[in-house]
Amino acid sequence: MYRTLNGEEIFVVDAHTHLWDASPANQRNKYGRGWIDCFYAYHKNLSPPDYVWPLEKYEKYTPEGMVYDEFVKGYVDLAILQPTYLTDFYYNGFNTIEQNSVLKKAYPDRFILNGAFDPRDGPRGMEELRRQKAEWNIQGVKLYTAEWRGNSKGYKLSDPETYHFLDECVRLGIKNIHVHKGPTIYPLNRDAFDVADVDDAASVFTDLTFIVEHCGLPRLEDFCWIATQESNVYAGLAVVLPFMQPRPRYFAEVIANLLFWVGPDKMLFGSDYALWEPKWLVEKFMAFELPEDLQSEFGVNLTLDDKKKILGLNAARLYNIDPAEQLAKTKSDTFSQQAEQLYATS
Repeated sequence: MYRTLNGEEIFVVDAHTHLWDASPANQRNKYGRGWIDCFYAYHKNLSPPDYVWPLEKYEKYTPEGMVYDEFVKGYVDLAILQPTYLTDFYYNGFNTIEQNSVLKKAYPDRFILNGAFDPRDGPRGMEELRRQKAEWNIQGVKLYTAEWRGNSKGYKLSDPETYHFLDECVRLGIKNIHVHKGPTIYPLNRDAFDVADVDDAASVFTDLTFIVEHCGLPRLEDFCWIATQESNVYAGLAVVLPFMQPRPRYFAEVIANLLFWVGPDKMLFGSDYALWEPKWLVEKFMAFELPEDLQSEFGVNLTLDDKKKILGLNAARLYNIDPAEQLAKTKSDTFSQQAEQLYATS
């Protein structure tokens, strides 16, 4: 829970988090090493100096550390766990539903657990998707269209095989499709992150919501043209938000475009933890004001009501969360008590 200077409470959902293991013992090959090194470069270059972790901690952090950073330090009321398997790079996977489920089991009122599918897994993958729904009643999946599998270096949402899985999501009631479409990460191929296939899938599967993580950066214009015509395409702000630190003008231009094309009702806050911690992102976002020249050019502003929607209310709507009920569940838990004490003395 974030409180403004006048005491107004703001409900915060971190819609993009992970519990990953990129430790040397889990690295299958040079690509596993290179992947986490690329992540760490983003972390170092876009974080405030006080929030840069040692590499060893960044490779494999603890569940205890994560929940403290999210729910005590970070103002977060509810976090969504998004898996990324990368089993060609890591022996046990980078960030699987099984790894993430440790947190869901321990803190069921604080986490939403999402699943994943890969259409290249065929019938076995379909059965796994059904298992995830049956065991965890997942409401969303995270898709990584650029992930390598054997000789394959990616797939498209518009592939017939992917359509079979999206059809099954509709049947199972898995509504929220989070799709990584953002900056290239070593060694994956840039073109596999292209956003064009979102347009095709969103037009066909109108019962599903497609949350385009990272807004397609650096293909922002392509994303905006798609999202403005497809009412079921949303913008996930993970990776966008950290630019508030080193390049605030660039961030302002991105947000102005998103407000103009997509609107504040279709934007979701996400820290991409542990790429970045939510505390400084929330604080900088709440303090951020759109420059007057961009307000004039785009005819938009970033109001307090807009920030409330982006920080939590939009994600709550997509995941059928009543903020008042959620806060009632957690207002007296250990994390809320620790947060009250932390900020009462700071």
